[in-house]
Amino acid sequence: MNIFTNLRLLRKRPNATPLYTEIVRQARQPDFYNKLGVPDTYNGRFDLIALHAFIIMRRLKTIGKNGETLSQALFDCMFIDIDKNLREMGVGDLSVGKKIKNLAAAYYGRVKAYEDALLETDEFLEAAFKRNIYLDSRPSSKQLNTFVNYFREQIKESESWSLDKISEVDFVFIPPPNIK
Repeated sequence: MNIFTNLRLLRKRPNATPLYTEIVRQARQPDFYNKLGVPDTYNGRFDLIALHAFIIMRRLKTIGKNGETLSQALFDCMFIDIDKNLREMGVGDLSVGKKIKNLAAAYYGRVKAYEDALLETDEFLEAAFKRNIYLDSRPSSKQLNTFVNYFREQIKESESWSLDKISEVDFVFIPPPNIK
């Protein structure tokens, strides 16, 4: 290891824990599960956390180098938490690495699906959400349409968030829609 590697290791990384905590708080809003029909399962929770992390990371990607650094710190924080949760659920030490690798691949698959679908009509987003968020359930067309609208509105809202607002968690997610 040379001196430049040591200096790189000493460089302060942003603390993404408060940001990740806000993402989890939003993803655990009961109306996503009770009203919008997202399955209240490990997979359903993972998908909502991944979706809201995607919204933040997508915005951070447009802000520049500091945004990319915070995005990486957020990704790392998310997967450290997932690792911890898998262990708490009783997944053996020898299996955790493989599960994390599979979940990271699943996350990147969702990122690609959502990025591609955002460029298309709502039907593409509906299909992406059926394959991922609603994989284990059958949402009504009203639930699915409402979720698509929520997602598009959240993406639009996130475009006004600055790096400072995101890093200080000085922004507000749109509340989940309450449909009847």
